[in-house]
Amino acid sequence: MTEIREYRDTDAASWLHCRLLSFFGTEYYDDVVTQRPVFDNPAHRLVAVDDDTVVGLMDVEIFTDRATIDVLAVHPDHQRHGLATQLLGAVLPRLQVDVLDAWTRGDASANGWYQRSGFTENFRYLHVYKSSQDDAEGFEAPGKLVTAFMHAPISAEASMRARFSRVHVYRQYVRSL
Repeated sequence: MTEIREYRDTDAASWLHCRLLSFFGTEYYDDVVTQRPVFDNPAHRLVAVDDDTVVGLMDVEIFTDRATIDVLAVHPDHQRHGLATQLLGAVLPRLQVDVLDAWTRGDASANGWYQRSGFTENFRYLHVYKSSQDDAEGFEAPGKLVTAFMHAPISAEASMRARFSRVHVYRQYVRSL
């Protein structure tokens, strides 16, 4: 049986494993961390645990005017069983702010889940990656520029997609509490 509870330091390796595997099949496939992020503000760090193994996780950082879902991940073997919804349901009563927000890329399943969970899209812009195969015009670096990551306004989407091979729409979702 899966238990939703606060993260414990002993969950560290299992947390990293779950996060890594859950991101592989998404537009975040290369967002790899080797240790759990530390927050500057208070945070709720929840995990879904099955047989002492983290199979889902949600970290929510608390600011004065809102809370932000920093990471929400469910192990691929446990997806589509309601764990993300259970994690959200467990964190909502703990929040003492009026707004919960989250940022995500274009994965249909993630965007659909936020919309079904009462979030509405508030803002969007682009995450653009320049690879070694993309045109380097306008970039300067000592030697040959290999890669770059940048933000661009959504109005530049067509030109960014024409020039760069990897462009993601990055969306902010908000939910009033």
